[in-house]
Amino acid sequence: MPAQIQQEWNRVRDYAGQMSVAQKVFAALLAGLLVVGLIALAQYTTKPTMSPLFTNLAADDAAAIVEQLDATGVAYELTAGGGTILVPQEQLYDTRLAVAATGLPAGTATGYALLDDMSMTSSDFQQQVTYQRALEGELAQTIGAMEAVRTASVKLALPQETVFVDEREDPTASVFIDTEAGRSLDTQSVQAIVHLVSASIEGMQPEDVAVIDANGVVLSTVGGGSTALEQGGQTADYENRVAASVQAMLDRVVGAGNAMVSVTAELDYDKTSTTSETYDSNPDAAPLSESQTLEEYTGGAGSTSAGVLGPDNISVPSGEDSEGTYKKEDTVTNNAVDRTVEVTETAPGSVRRQSVSVVANQEAAAAIDLDALSAMVAAAAGIDETRGDVVSVNTMAFDSSAADAATAALGEAAAADKEAATRSMYIEFAKWGALLLSVILIVVLALVKGRRRRGPMDERIELSLEAVEELEARAQAALEARTQALLDQAGSVADEAELALEAAPVPDMDAVALAVRDEIAAFAAQQPAEVAEVLRGWIGSGRNA
Repeated sequence: MPAQIQQEWNRVRDYAGQMSVAQKVFAALLAGLLVVGLIALAQYTTKPTMSPLFTNLAADDAAAIVEQLDATGVAYELTAGGGTILVPQEQLYDTRLAVAATGLPAGTATGYALLDDMSMTSSDFQQQVTYQRALEGELAQTIGAMEAVRTASVKLALPQETVFVDEREDPTASVFIDTEAGRSLDTQSVQAIVHLVSASIEGMQPEDVAVIDANGVVLSTVGGGSTALEQGGQTADYENRVAASVQAMLDRVVGAGNAMVSVTAELDYDKTSTTSETYDSNPDAAPLSESQTLEEYTGGAGSTSAGVLGPDNISVPSGEDSEGTYKKEDTVTNNAVDRTVEVTETAPGSVRRQSVSVVANQEAAAAIDLDALSAMVAAAAGIDETRGDVVSVNTMAFDSSAADAATAALGEAAAADKEAATRSMYIEFAKWGALLLSVILIVVLALVKGRRRRGPMDERIELSLEAVEELEARAQAALEARTQALLDQAGSVADEAELALEAAPVPDMDAVALAVRDEIAAFAAQQPAEVAEVLRGWIGSGRNA
């Protein structure tokens, strides 16, 4: 290990050895919190983007796919009650192909897949029922693929083919539709479902299909009669189409937003059939056929006296000498006659009556001729006065407060959405910034805590130096006081001092030092704690030096 690293390690170990138990516990908690924060940050930054592998799975299929993902080691998440499986985006397509290669998701056998497992020894009844189920499944899958349709169920009523009946009943079908949340089927979608089902079954007519949604609303009935909902949808479609045509023309004439169009139409949904025959004879034409019959009789002298039959089969007497005559002639002529048979069926949905109302902005339409504008509106809407259609074109001042309020509301909504997106971004940044700041703060607190732990030692060293200086000052002062006292005593009595000096030996420095040591020992006995701090400070300063 390098010397510098070894030195730093020794410093850390020595520093840890000087810490108390509470300080060690606190440091361990800080270190653990720092590690957890770093792990959470690493997991968030390295977490892959998850994408749906399969959705709306059955429980069996979901369990089988999860088992395969566990075996292959692919990370996954389950959502939507276990019906949706999420995998990392970079492994999505490879995982999907691998799962599909094993035949998953298997799902429930529907459609023509039911015919694959049919036994050759199946009875005619089983074959018929299985075939009908296959048709129902195929139709349900096709309808379920339509937009706004979540699930669909089809039930067929197919009459059994037999030779013991003269008339065969028509097949019928019922379709149950469950739409997506917030979605609904329009009239065109309903008609598409009706014609899809009717065209898939032999002998089925569009009027033999019933469509019902999940709310119990009948969208199409069996029998060909359109429901009130379907009629209302067709009427609304016609009104919207006419209003859009007129509105497009007015926008070019008076400007966008300066005209309002309202169309009310009454459609005839009665289905009628009329049959008429016309005969026209042509006298100049040759007869188709002609026949003549002639009966003639002439009597003689030997005729009977009974006479001959006259009008109304009454016998006419005749004399003996008279001659009886009879003649009958018939002519039958069949002339050529022109015969015309005309059958007229009125399809439901024709316009019985409609009215168009137009209101233009007074300022924008000030220079426009209202009569000409009415004629243009009538032509664009297809007005027919013979059936009682009405056109009304007026001008008045528009109230723009609602439009201004709507514009302001849209602006506020856009600003609110932008602010919400910005706030969400800031919150996300603040969240992770707070995490990083917490980690940094923990490190800073640990460093500050270490400095604080080193603070009292420094203070103690400073106090020890001050005590040493004070002790030295006091020793110096004591030494100076003792010397001055000796000098004063010697100077007051010069003679005695001289005699004393001559008679007594001169004190040397060892004696003076001994006296000072005695004084220091006495001071140490009086204040042992301060002396110990001074000595400890001397030792510490000598080590650092």
